[in-house]
Amino acid sequence: MKDKLGLYYYPFPQNKRVKMYVRHFGGTIEFRLWNQDDPDLWKEHGWLSHDIILQAAKRADKKVFDPDQAYDMGVARALLKAEE
Repeated sequence: MKDKLGLYYYPFPQNKRVKMYVRHFGGTIEFRLWNQDDPDLWKEHGWLSHDIILQAAKRADKKVFDPDQAYDMGVARALLKAEE
């Protein structure tokens, strides 16, 4: 899907108030989270490369937050490919 901020998907399909934006930048795929209930999130947290997400995922408590679900490389690649 696409809107004025760019390409996105719903990382938590049951919650349409949260979107994950994706882009190609510098030869890598980057992610950026947007939350309708937290408008400052977009300003406070910039684009994250997949490498940084993988590093953080090693330390994450997946019972609380699963980065593999939120930052889905398969979905990101499909969106970017469809946009080409």
